[in-house]
Amino acid sequence: MINSDLPEEIESTADDRVKRIVAAGPGGALTLAGIATALVVLMWLAFYLLVFLPRGALQ
Repeated sequence: MINSDLPEEIESTADDRVKRIVAAGPGGALTLAGIATALVVLMWLAFYLLVFLPRGALQ
């Protein structure tokens, strides 16, 4: 016969894992959001400096 964990033990183990993950915080998500935001800002700045400024003022 195969010995398997009781459902209560599996559930408590899963709960403990979830609690550890949540306690670690959303570091990866915040890092990814920060990188994406920085890239968008840099692309906008490059577009502004390389396209709009060389054209000069509107007449």
